[in-house]
Amino acid sequence: MKDFILLFFNVLLTVIGQILFKHGMNIVGRVNNIRDVLGKLTQAFLNPYVLSGIAIYGFTTLVWLVILSRVKLSIAYPLLSSGYVLSILFSWLFFKESIPKIRIIGAVIICVGVYLVAQGES
Repeated sequence: MKDFILLFFNVLLTVIGQILFKHGMNIVGRVNNIRDVLGKLTQAFLNPYVLSGIAIYGFTTLVWLVILSRVKLSIAYPLLSSGYVLSILFSWLFFKESIPKIRIIGAVIICVGVYLVAQGES
């Protein structure tokens, strides 16, 4: 059970990193064409939200290594897909994104898949 808690913690932090990336890029602005890339990415790497997201990703990589030392890859990696479900929820909560019913159905299917993959492991 501790391993699944650790896995969920890793997924949660990864999604928080994505939320920070998105918020940072909302501040930086849209990259419209190839000429924008260098300037916008420079701004992104100076943005505290993007930098925080990068730091969280670094930390989650370390947590992931601990998880891999304890959990079968065939279990651990598919469970990361629960992050898709959390990202839909957090996108709705923090960015007020509309979530169509078909996306909700997809998220439910992912949850069923995560449940099935996790069966028999403890």
